[in-house]
Formats: sequence, C-alpha cells, structure tokens
Amino acid sequence: MNQLIKNVKIILKDQILLDNRLLVQDGKISAITNENVDIADCMVIDGRGLYLSPGFIDVHNHGNSGFDTMDATINALEVIASFHMKTGVTGFLATTMTASCDATVRAIENAVEYSTTADSPASQMLGMYLEGPYFSIKKKGAQSEKYITGIHLDELKNYVRRGKGLVRIVALAPELERSKEAITLLIDHGITVSAGHSYATYEQMMNGIENGISEATHMFNGMRSFDHREPGIVGACLLDDRVTCEMICDGIHLHPAAMQIIMKMKGKEKVVLISDSIKANGMPDGVYDYMGTKVSIKNNEVRLLDGTLAGSTLSLDRAVRNLVEMTGIDLPTAVRMASLNPARQIGLSETKGSIEIGKDADIILFDENINVKRTIIKGVTVYEESL
Repeated sequence: MNQLIKNVKIILKDQILLDNRLLVQDGKISAITNENVDIADCMVIDGRGLYLSPGFIDVHNHGNSGFDTMDATINALEVIASFHMKTGVTGFLATTMTASCDATVRAIENAVEYSTTADSPASQMLGMYLEGPYFSIKKKGAQSEKYITGIHLDELKNYVRRGKGLVRIVALAPELERSKEAITLLIDHGITVSAGHSYATYEQMMNGIENGISEATHMFNGMRSFDHREPGIVGACLLDDRVTCEMICDGIHLHPAAMQIIMKMKGKEKVVLISDSIKANGMPDGVYDYMGTKVSIKNNEVRLLDGTLAGSTLSLDRAVRNLVEMTGIDLPTAVRMASLNPARQIGLSETKGSIEIGKDADIILFDENINVKRTIIKGVTVYEESL
C-alpha cells in the first residue's frame, strides 16, 4: 500500500525541511513535497510535527537483551533485531568478537541461515562485522587473549567463503605479519578493512592505509596512544582523509572534546557512530557472564572486573542525542553519521542511509529528544510507540 507521511520535519543530508510530506510507494521513497498529495489507495500517517529521519545503521554491535551474535542461534539474532527496531536502527551488522575458529564459523553460518529465513518485523541484518582475532595483545581491551592470533590467510579465506557475501567489515591490527595480504584479500571481496585493537606506529598504520585500510575501529579505544614523537595509529587515522573513524558517543569511551577533535579532523562525511553494544544492553545493573568472562554493568558502564571497558550499553538513538547535546553539532550532521556514513562504509549508500527519492523507505520518526516513536522498514511499520 502507498503511504503518505504528513506533518513532519524531514531531515536531509544537510538541512531540515519543515512541515513537509513524504510519499512512499512499493517500499521506496517516491516524493518529498510541501504540497497536498491525492493518491488513490494511499494510507495517510500524521507525523504530529515529529522529525522524519533516515533509519540508523549500526555497523558495530555485538548484541543486546541478553543475547549475542556469538550465541550462534536464530533466536539470538531475532531478539537482537527486535531490540534494534525500537531504537531507530533499521539495519545492523551482526558483530563477532575474538573467539575460537569453530565458534566464529558457527556465528557466521548462523548469520547466513538467518539472512535467508528472517521474516519477522524487525531491523534488517545487513551483514557481518568480524572483530578479531587478528589483534595486538597490548591493546586487546575486552577481547579474549586466549584466542588472539597472528593472521592466518587460509582461516580468513574460510571466514569469507562461509559468509557468502555477508561479511562487510573486518577489523585487524595492521602491524601484524601478512596484514598486506589479508587486506588485499578482503578488498578483493568488496570488504571494508578497519584498523582496531592495534599498537601500530604511525608508519605501520600509514602502510596499512596505503594497502587499503579505510576505517578505524572505535577511535581512540583499543589503540596505541598519541605521542608527539610517535603519533601512532591515532595520528595516522586522524590525518589521512582515506580513513573513516568509528565513534562510541556514550560519554564514557570518549570525552566530548575527543569527539570534537575527531569531527574537526575528519569532517561530516568521515565519521560513523557505532554502539559497540554487548548483550548487557537493555539489562539491569549487575554482573554477567560474557563469553566466559565476568562483566559488570553499573550506571551504563560495562567493564571487566579489572576495570577495563568491555563494549557498551549504548544505542544509536542515544548516540545521536549525546553527540548533539555534548558537542553542539547540528542534528542533520549527527543523523548523517548514524545513517548515510555507515551505509557508505558497507557499500549500501545507493539504496539506504538518506531521505532521497528512489531509496528504500527505511524511515524513523522521533521527537526533539530523539525518542523514537515509529520505525518503518521498506515502507512497512515495524514499530510504533504505544500512546
């Protein structure tokens, strides 16, 4: 059925259109207008003055609601996807973490199966993000040291093959031996390569960028620190325009000034908001088992028992709100960093990520405080807040 969404403030890439209407036909955006539209067999949705935004795309999140991608079950991905749609995330990448080869393969194969069977109204799984196991022990963060390893090309080829086109991003440490071969392999398969959990020097990271790395995993976190005599991976990622930086905007992983530094250096097109959410998201404070390791949740902070940060309980609606409130950035730019920029990083910006004619009608309506009121995916309402 065709849909007309009226009485909304439409967030475009660089501006907000006040009191406009958006027409959806066959799951696609077909018109943006401030004129009355009279189309037969058209359902009218009154947006009640809310913002109409492209749906958010969370390319780096592990789970929520007590479930994780590494659970490797269809039910886990169903629950994760259902949570996402309530927070305005219309698409996400199921993200792995450093684990055994067998556990990683199970997670990949489960995601492939889910992608062919999912039919419940929920956020779309747009692919996978492999976070590990090719990392630096020195910057492992909450990644399991037991399974961190050097790069094994045959193993990586196996992950890509079993992913059947679903693997969209792979994070690795560029200073490792055979990183050049791994980066080339991934790029040849159309996969974005991100530098993460790395102790790379400036020179090592620049070599990685020259080889094809184009993303930085949760910028400033899990990285060799900046030094004026050795700028390291941080300096290289901030200076080189080929690199897009992920940001966790929960006010815990990054000070607002650090967020501003990233945005000032990278501009509006080279920043991607991520949640790095783990299964503890949506759960009460307490101590939980996470992949065999105890993590503590208190006041929205997730930490190992030794105090190391271990992912987050963030969602992208709150990330957008935090970015606006903590840095003063304008709303269209904050939304862009949670929608169009991530869509571009996974090769889907031609069909998703912005309010443009011909793109998928992946749309959310939210209020002044970025509280999501309705989520629409390909023209179908999958979530509506109860009045």
